[in-house]
Amino acid sequence: MYQRRTTKKCAQNPRIHHFSLQGLPAGHTLALNLDLGTLSYLVYEHDTLRLLAQEYFCPSELSVLSPLLEQHPYFCPYEHLYACYYYSSTLHEAIERARHLLLKAAEEGKWDQEIRPIRDALSRTRIKLRSLGLDVLTLHQMGYLLHCNVA
Repeated sequence: MYQRRTTKKCAQNPRIHHFSLQGLPAGHTLALNLDLGTLSYLVYEHDTLRLLAQEYFCPSELSVLSPLLEQHPYFCPYEHLYACYYYSSTLHEAIERARHLLLKAAEEGKWDQEIRPIRDALSRTRIKLRSLGLDVLTLHQMGYLLHCNVA
């Protein structure tokens, strides 16, 4: 099951979000450090926390990775990614604005042009996630889904 724990930001404690994703073995977790831009794959073994892998993500990659992690195990719609990428927000108003802009772009035949920067960021993110046993699946005309490949 999806579980999210968050620590508050302070001088000594950066913003770190923990995710226990569906598909990860028991005791395995991901830690997303938003201040450093790192995603760490951690495992608890015999009361000890061990780092299995870690990747760095630039701000544009983080803007598409965060909503994918937060939406897991469900898919992340295009408008949600768009709002995170362009407005750094997942508030209802930002998502509605993104939905409106994407519908208008589709009507004007500019969908690919509008979504290309997000696809580029997702492409770079997808490559880095593979070392963590994760992948991003494309759901045609819907959005993207974070998938665990870890056995």
